[in-house]
Amino acid sequence: MPKAALYNPAGTKVGDLELREDIFGVPVAQFVLHQAVVRHLAGMRRGTAATKKRGEVRGGGRKPWRQKGTGRARVGSIRSPLWRGGGIIFGPKPRDYRQALPRKMRRLAVKSALSARAQAGDLMVIENLQLEAPKTKEVVKLLKALEIGERALFVIEGPDPLLERSTRNLPGVRLSRADQLNPYEILAADKVVLTKNALARVGEVLAGA
Repeated sequence: MPKAALYNPAGTKVGDLELREDIFGVPVAQFVLHQAVVRHLAGMRRGTAATKKRGEVRGGGRKPWRQKGTGRARVGSIRSPLWRGGGIIFGPKPRDYRQALPRKMRRLAVKSALSARAQAGDLMVIENLQLEAPKTKEVVKLLKALEIGERALFVIEGPDPLLERSTRNLPGVRLSRADQLNPYEILAADKVVLTKNALARVGEVLAGA
């Protein structure tokens, strides 16, 4: 059965906690993980790149010279893609890069990511993670106590405005709710830290998936 180190709010290890085999001990489905990560990165693309075709470039409404008799090649518009300042052939247009992925595959990807981090020993559980005031230095102090690198993912049960304000100035720290986990953030972090309540919530969300 997979296990994770259990820490108190001060960052001191108090023991080990057994994790659910059906969530944190499943075989890692690398293909599904790859699909989920590609889907996440594609969804982050803004899709606003745009170029103009020859019919959209301003000007070029008049034929620059007559068809015959000049000795030059025939031209219908100075906005031809062959000319400087002309339109773009097959250029990008605004589009939606989002990809669909079945719900079972999405949940399997999350399970695979959590199982991979648990197998590598990069998953830990903290008893409680509540702040009395929004203070970034408290989060930095906790990171040092837990011996976490620059990138960490904190998983909480529900919205926590104080913790959100305390972590938003730390570029390598991400905050995620237990019901909004995605494989990309799990794999991108050096360590994944779940609260005990978030751990129970993850079990509820992914149970039977």
